[in-house]
Amino acid sequence: MAFDRSYEPDGRQRRNLYPEIEPYKSGMMDTGDGHQVYYEFCGNSDGLPVVFLHGGPGAGCSSSHRRLFNPEKYNILLFDQRGCGRSLPHASLEQNTTWHLVDDIEKLRLLMGVEKWLVFGGSWGSTLALAYSQKYPQCVSGLILRGIFTLRRFELQWYYQWGASIFFPEKWERFLNPVNAAHGNADAMITAYNQLLTDSDENIRLAAAKVWSVWEGETTTLLPDPANSANFADAHFALAFARIENHYFSNSGWLEEGQLIADASLLKDIPGVIVQGRYDMACPPISAYELHQAWPACTLHMVEDAGHSAYEPGILHQLIEATDRFATL
Repeated sequence: MAFDRSYEPDGRQRRNLYPEIEPYKSGMMDTGDGHQVYYEFCGNSDGLPVVFLHGGPGAGCSSSHRRLFNPEKYNILLFDQRGCGRSLPHASLEQNTTWHLVDDIEKLRLLMGVEKWLVFGGSWGSTLALAYSQKYPQCVSGLILRGIFTLRRFELQWYYQWGASIFFPEKWERFLNPVNAAHGNADAMITAYNQLLTDSDENIRLAAAKVWSVWEGETTTLLPDPANSANFADAHFALAFARIENHYFSNSGWLEEGQLIADASLLKDIPGVIVQGRYDMACPPISAYELHQAWPACTLHMVEDAGHSAYEPGILHQLIEATDRFATL
């Protein structure tokens, strides 16, 4: 009998997203250094404050992200990080680093007018959540993290050089094509793509961006998802996503090697939940395991029938369970 992914292994029906909601307030935050950051508030203005940190970097938020939280219990802040989504200027790399984003998060907390908030981040959002929480632990009431990515060198090598490539050989060949065509260095794919994504020719930048973006869109779900891949191929999305991701990865996220796990002791008083897909090809599960070892205050849920995406049934179930649990603390 085929495995029914709508149920947990213990027979419980898996949770799904909350109903669609619209923001009750939105706006643009002027960072003071050339960026306008889009933000929105959803749910209950008197509810438990939570900030959602999207992935990429460069992916932006979507309406489905609002639905990870009970709108009657939470005051939900979502924002598009610098250069992506509805933030301006689009696909800009200027004044766009991890620490600029950490400062933006803290400004948004002050804008929300709360002393502490729950921080939720998946994939690159988990990186950013860790960086923010380690700088401002006194402002964090709890952490929900998915698909742990700590921007260590081996994580980048796994996904963009050798590792995930052996599981997706035909997709990897398509990822290699722009570099081969440009006579780039296939032994240093992030560097080779950086040259393409910052080329003076707009057509070269866009062509490379689509291939970079689709590589991720096609390798982040346990089973093929054509709709997900199509979203990643959208030109407007791909340009910001690929340029900003590559910019961050080319600079190691402006983090010391291993910094986020080495500094996990700063989270010792913060409760947390980690949700990790066993077959996550983008963010190998070893990082989630090592973070859990360094941060005993958190709970690790290893989802056995899941890849990377937040919308894998088992991952989504655990995320909704986690947001509900924090709403009752």
